[in-house]
Amino acid sequence: MGLEELDLQSYVDYKVSEIMELKNKLGFRVTLIYADGSTKVREHGGFTKKADASAEKNNVISQLHRGVYVVHDKVKVKELLVYWLEHVMRPEETFKANSYHTYKNCIDKHINPKIGNLRLLSLNQGHLNKLYKELAARYVSIPKLAKTILNTAMAYALGKRLILNNPCKDVGLPKNVKKNEYHTLKIKETNTYTLEQVKVILQLARDSKIYMQMVLALLMGLRCSEINGLKYSDIDFVNHKMRLRRQLGEDLHVDKETIAPNMKTKQEIPLKTRSSYRYLDIPDYVYCALLEERKKYEKNRSRRQHGRWVFQDLDYVCCSSYGRPRSRSYHYEHYVKLLKEAGVPHITFHDLRHTYTTILMKNDINQRAIASALGHSKSMITVDTYTDMKMIIEDCADEMQKFISEVHPYDVTDKQMLKDMFQEELLLKEQQRKMNCVQYIPGIMIYDYSDVYEMEDIAEWYMGKEAAA
Repeated sequence: MGLEELDLQSYVDYKVSEIMELKNKLGFRVTLIYADGSTKVREHGGFTKKADASAEKNNVISQLHRGVYVVHDKVKVKELLVYWLEHVMRPEETFKANSYHTYKNCIDKHINPKIGNLRLLSLNQGHLNKLYKELAARYVSIPKLAKTILNTAMAYALGKRLILNNPCKDVGLPKNVKKNEYHTLKIKETNTYTLEQVKVILQLARDSKIYMQMVLALLMGLRCSEINGLKYSDIDFVNHKMRLRRQLGEDLHVDKETIAPNMKTKQEIPLKTRSSYRYLDIPDYVYCALLEERKKYEKNRSRRQHGRWVFQDLDYVCCSSYGRPRSRSYHYEHYVKLLKEAGVPHITFHDLRHTYTTILMKNDINQRAIASALGHSKSMITVDTYTDMKMIIEDCADEMQKFISEVHPYDVTDKQMLKDMFQEELLLKEQQRKMNCVQYIPGIMIYDYSDVYEMEDIAEWYMGKEAAA
């Protein structure tokens, strides 16, 4: 019987019988009375001496009086963990799909095979110490995750009177399991790329299908899910700013029947934390890449107006030629191929954020500013071979721009390149001027802060602005 089939409501009253004969031995009955008027009877038997039965009866009465009496004494550890994950944690609005799958994997592969068949009432500190020791011998992060799961699940079990005492209390991890320092992002530098490697990768990425993803990861430190959720409406093309306000992933709280085919992991969901919502400066190189990507978007939209597969104008920056959003794993095949062509060691796509971090740190960028750019509320960033505290820079925007310029210098003399980014000449109508905005490529509006009217003037004005910067 699964835990979801049990009645976990609390009793409001109880009755305890006298010592009697039960199945040819001595024992007594406990009648539990619930708020809805229903009752449940439990028997405590198997005693050969009346004194032993009386001692147990007094113990049970004490538990009933203190409200800690365990009604369901045959529940197993695995039954609790499955119920706790699916019916307690999953419905929580703040519980995300990534956390759900991480917890489920740990429960299914690491906890239940070891202690899942034990009854909750028989689980003790010895079982937990043995479990953590075995996990610590093979894994780095799994022991800490298993401890978090068991601590929380057992606290729930205690609150539901499924156990008398929490067996996790005062049970620590083995000494060889390193504790995470509070608000500390640890980076292993061997899992990052050097500035020279970044240059090679970006150059080769131009011909790949994930060029925009690589640019946003390496030059702005965005998460994969944040990149997939980025829309052109999030880009302030006037002030070179980007607002991050969503990611694509799986929403645990949406009715599965309402999800369109192949969209289970492509749903718009909130960002990871409150600090993940951020307003970032867009480096010039990234800005130019975004303009080029928008040109492709407009071309695909205009040529796929009819036929079986019509363009879906969903506004995503990184999308298919039909406008559909990318899945979390789309980049993987192209990413592996790109790294092989670049002749660099393989690191995960997420480690590109760490590459961005280490390069900024080595250019004396304020850690607080880096943490903010990464979407962390507070972070002390440490790199295994680079842990010197750098000078505090109050405003690091200029320094970040210098770093980006070093990666890919922008040729301020190339006016033709700038003009080619614009698909059509600007026509400043009187009505548009009153609105104080002009449209320079379809779908993107910018505010008119200058008195430029011709394309050549726009190029001159823009290049002068870049040269001054």
